[in-house]
Formats: sequence, structure tokens, C-alpha cells
Amino acid sequence: MLSKCLFSIFLIMLSSASLAKNWQVQMLNYGSGKDGGMIFQPAYIHASLGDTVTFIPTHSGHNAQSYVVPKDAKQWKTPLDKEYTVALDQEGIHLYYCPPHLMMGMVGVIQVGEAKNLSLVEKKAPRLRAKMALKPERIDALLANIQVP
Repeated sequence: MLSKCLFSIFLIMLSSASLAKNWQVQMLNYGSGKDGGMIFQPAYIHASLGDTVTFIPTHSGHNAQSYVVPKDAKQWKTPLDKEYTVALDQEGIHLYYCPPHLMMGMVGVIQVGEAKNLSLVEKKAPRLRAKMALKPERIDALLANIQVP
């Protein structure tokens, strides 16, 4: 009986792990068409709890750093020019940027499930936007993608 119970628990864990998605975000010097330069692609992700996001330095000179994270989530910072994976273990919004290229408008948003920390993001986003000399409208366009019930 114990072995059947353990086997059932193993299958449940295995099936839930296989449902998680690994999103890939490219860090680029230039995008396609209207996106212009210094972008994360995709710049907005609506992920599920348990998913991961891997930041890929497709072009050199980039990294990503969290600015706002969901309650009880840890702040994160990717190393320069290295792949790095962030586990999405709390519902809410991650607002992040590329430290070397923030003034050029290199920002991104990850929404994990419900936008539980939207009021905090709305409070802090103007401070991040003020540091953007080019393409400050990017942050507004990304925040407009956030889905609320």
C-alpha cells in the first residue's frame, strides 16, 4: 500500500513538473521593425505559476535585473552576458530592466498568474520611466498588456 501511495505522489510531481513552461527571453541590441534597439524579446510574458524564464544574451553587453517582484518573491539579477533562469514561484508582476541600457528603454514585464502587486508596479514604474532617455513609452505599452480579472 505504501509503495502505491509513493508511486502516486511521484506521478503527480512528475506531471506537474512537465506542465511548467520554460520561456526564453532574448536580450537584443536591435529588434525587428518598430521595436527599435535595445530590447527584450518577448518584452511581455503572461506565465503560469511554476514556469521559468531563461534570459539569453543573444547580443553581448546585456543582463536583466528585477525592479519590482511579487510579494514573497526574491529580487534577481542576471550576470552580464550569461544565460540565467528565473523561477516563477509567486503570483504577480515582475518589472525588470537591463542596467547598461535602461536609459535606452530596455525594460520588460513578466506577469505570473494574477497581477496581485499591480498597485506597487503602478507606483514604482514612473520612477523607472524617468530614467529612460529613449523610448519611455515602452514601459507604458508593456504595462497596458497586464491582464486583470
